[in-house]
Amino acid sequence: MEIRALTPDYAVSPQIDPSDLPALKAAGYTTIIDNRPDGEIPTPLQAEAMKAAAEALGLTFVINPVLPGAMTAENVAVQEQAVAGATGPVFTYCASGNRSAIVWMLMNAGKLPVDEMIANTARFGYNHAPLRGLIEAAAEQG
Repeated sequence: MEIRALTPDYAVSPQIDPSDLPALKAAGYTTIIDNRPDGEIPTPLQAEAMKAAAEALGLTFVINPVLPGAMTAENVAVQEQAVAGATGPVFTYCASGNRSAIVWMLMNAGKLPVDEMIANTARFGYNHAPLRGLIEAAAEQG
């Protein structure tokens, strides 16, 4: 498991395993958001199995599947609500962490400078410069 903290309160990661959840709880994360659709992964890693394991540890678990290349306004709204309602830091994951990072950028469109967000995610190897127009458009829609 690789925790890629975009902020002190929001991290992204590639796919995790139920065995990673105790370490996430120990690291202070209180909410886990699954941005990976079940169709991409084997049954032991699917949302309901992960949710049961997380909730057994007292963690909040949010299922918010983001389809590759088909992120919706609803995905952003669900993520934003989960983050707003979290009682501590939020840990998000998908296949590589990329979709979780893009959702974060869209949640923060108009709140944080686009250049700052692109540079932030670039620290972890994500090239979001081509998304500048999308993020700026989201900021304008506010």
